[in-house]
Amino acid sequence: MREFIVEADGGSRGNPGPAGYGSVVIDPVTGETLAERAEYIGVATNNVAEYRGLVAGLRAAAELDPSASVHVRMDSKLVVEQMSGRWKIKHPDMKPLAMEAARVFPADRVTYEWIPRERNKHADRLANEAMDAGARGEQWSASDSTAELAASVATASASAASASSAAASSSSRRGAAESSGGGAAKADADVRAAQTVAGAGWAPADMGAPATFVLLRHGETPLTPQKRFSGSGGTDPSLSEVGQEQARLVGEALARRGTVQEILASPLARTRQTAAAVAERLGLDVTVEDGLRETDFGAWEGLTFGEVRERYPDDLNRWLSDPDAEPTGGGESFAATATRIAATRDKLIATYAGRTVLLVTHVTPIKTFVRLALGAPPESLFRMELSAASLSAVAYYADGNASVRLFNDTSHLRP
Repeated sequence: MREFIVEADGGSRGNPGPAGYGSVVIDPVTGETLAERAEYIGVATNNVAEYRGLVAGLRAAAELDPSASVHVRMDSKLVVEQMSGRWKIKHPDMKPLAMEAARVFPADRVTYEWIPRERNKHADRLANEAMDAGARGEQWSASDSTAELAASVATASASAASASSAAASSSSRRGAAESSGGGAAKADADVRAAQTVAGAGWAPADMGAPATFVLLRHGETPLTPQKRFSGSGGTDPSLSEVGQEQARLVGEALARRGTVQEILASPLARTRQTAAAVAERLGLDVTVEDGLRETDFGAWEGLTFGEVRERYPDDLNRWLSDPDAEPTGGGESFAATATRIAATRDKLIATYAGRTVLLVTHVTPIKTFVRLALGAPPESLFRMELSAASLSAVAYYADGNASVRLFNDTSHLRP
């Protein structure tokens, strides 16, 4: 029985936004690329694009040899776990695509493996080329003619024959349309699909996928309902029972959305516990990021606002009027917090470009992310309400601009 490796990827610049996929069929023995597929699919989510890439890759493999066995490699944990049967498929957009993928080959001839993004560069490149071309309204085609394409796929399908025929097949692989293996009509249809242009807001359509930070405030601790200062210099309280339930509900909500690809958390106990509950539901790991820790409130830790005003009135007044003022006892000023958050933001944007990342953190860091994105003054921090277990989101584009997409959403906590 012949064997193939299928690598697939998909992306959305906006999630949902202009989207595309890329797929590659590989000979596992020689490493030769036997077929490529890619398409700009208009406005869709990351997960829809990932599934579309999977379906296209499986179909390309089936056109080469419908009796083959296939090993699928993707960097989408969601798709891999759902298609492996370990996770349920609840989202209405995912179910028909998963069923479509399952119909291409019998289940006992397809296996799935999650791989890191850096090992999925070929499919990722194809997906981005499709999105780039589609957004510009340009015809995206290879330098080879469709006749050469059909010939190359036919050669690959005919055998694992000689090294010369393998080389011929490899030399004629290129962009999305040509890799379908279904002849000129199918290739032309793929090219036409790639010409669709989606107008996404005011930013240029070819800006590239933003780094999107979904900002989750941790669930309640015993100090939260009492509105006590609780920073990085206090007792490091754990989640209360209410907070644990809030973390569970957040995990359920994010699983339904299916967009989070990475999870980072502040080193404090309440954020790590919240992140762990979400990560268990999403099947992801948690990375601790020290830059996401809460402000150190010095001697004010554990006190209410009223208690601080009573005990340290002059220090509190300075703190409320001057972002460089520190809480009593050598705490962290808002200006210092902003410098730390900006450095953390820049590092994470560079690391997670084009990805959707959940940052589980605290009130001041989240407000600071939003303030910096809006270009608002420091005093705006006092004009934002941020509830426990709330979700906010900021997208960062390649030109340095940012877009606040969500703030203090608690709809997932309602019955």
